[in-house]
Amino acid sequence: MEHRKVEGGGGRPGPTSKSAAGRAIVVGPYLRVRRGERDIADATRDVDARLDEITGLARAIDLTVADAVLAPISQIRPATYLGKGKVEDIVGVIAAHSVELVIMDCALSPIQQRNLEKAWNAKVLDRTGLILEIFGRRATTKEGALQVELAHLNYQRSRLVRSWTHLERQRGGFGFLGGPGETQIEADRRLIGERITRIENEIKKVQATRRLHRAGRQRVPYRVVALVGYTNAGKSTLFNRLTSAEVQAADMLFATLDPTLRALTLPHGGKAMLSDTVGFISNLPTQLVAAFRATLEEVVEADVILHVRDISHEDAEAQLRDVDIVLRQLKIDPDAGGRVIEVWNKIDRFPPGERENLENIAARRPPERPCYLVSAETGEGVDRLQLAIEDHLAQHRVTMDIAIDASDGAGISWLHRNSEVLVKTLHDGQFEMTVRVDPTKREIVLHRFNSRVRPGDRSEPGGAPGDPSI
Repeated sequence: MEHRKVEGGGGRPGPTSKSAAGRAIVVGPYLRVRRGERDIADATRDVDARLDEITGLARAIDLTVADAVLAPISQIRPATYLGKGKVEDIVGVIAAHSVELVIMDCALSPIQQRNLEKAWNAKVLDRTGLILEIFGRRATTKEGALQVELAHLNYQRSRLVRSWTHLERQRGGFGFLGGPGETQIEADRRLIGERITRIENEIKKVQATRRLHRAGRQRVPYRVVALVGYTNAGKSTLFNRLTSAEVQAADMLFATLDPTLRALTLPHGGKAMLSDTVGFISNLPTQLVAAFRATLEEVVEADVILHVRDISHEDAEAQLRDVDIVLRQLKIDPDAGGRVIEVWNKIDRFPPGERENLENIAARRPPERPCYLVSAETGEGVDRLQLAIEDHLAQHRVTMDIAIDASDGAGISWLHRNSEVLVKTLHDGQFEMTVRVDPTKREIVLHRFNSRVRPGDRSEPGGAPGDPSI
């Protein structure tokens, strides 16, 4: 076992007189990489970065991490996940730090969790349980709270233990021949099942409300641009930079949980809706992907998806794969259609030479997977990104040439409000205008300005409704 540096000192600190409440140790039980296994997703991740990440997750719920222990294993033990020797070693670490909580950076089965708690005489929390705890604290909206509770109940239902056999209900049958009635664990499972049913019904109502809101936005209509990315990649900072909003942005894992929508003004005056979503993470619990499917519908329905990456992170490529996995779970192919734009954030952390190298790499990317270098903190590259967003949203719009009398103030005003005016010149008492409109408004423009629409309407086939109005 190896002890890695934690905040306040490295190695193994001595015993402390402070209370164990709020103190924990984290354990990284990572499989040793064998020859020929580098293609496995977790095998390509840096173990120090993985241990730093689980330590950051623990601190995200205000835990004091007393020690971070790297415990490489050759195989997973069915009973305790770790081998017997490492289980005994960690007993000494727990005693040295006087902690009552051990966080395992892996997914434990109920029996593994129970056996480790008995061996260590301490509460054990696996990666899934820790992420659920964070989400439970951060959910502020009704929908977020319901989704987290649903995921937590589904997780907890499999971890009920038979602790209260003395609380059996009345015996079944007559006399002494019948067996015991409903035990406490059965009653708990029944109550959890009933609560899950109630929450699922409430979430269905919330989903219906969200569908109504989305339908309303489509009638306006506004295109939706969604921010996705690994947690702490800088999504909220970029969101604030693009929309002048004040969404919480902190150097903290899962600083943003509940989705936020704000109007995004594009360079030529068009508008779209920008959505900030929950950050993804490696080994994101399947319960959360399922529970947050309603929230992630904004991503599924988005016209453009900005995949924000912390390009300065040592595990940037592994984080890219983790986000791609979640997107594919949502039936979104990151490599198809040019719908996903990669945003390489935090370039301000690179010296000029390395930054130029990154720009050359970005320029050689295939057109179906474009990327742009930005610094959400300083604003560098954001203008270019906004132009790229506008170009992607305009791909299926209709470009029209219109001649309109300069005295038709109402018509000119209508065009400015409902289209993107690309060219406007005055000639012989008429404005000659080149405008770009949503396909849904093409017929309106033809009808209202029928005698002034020039031949050769430059319509682009395959258009989809929903471009922003101006």
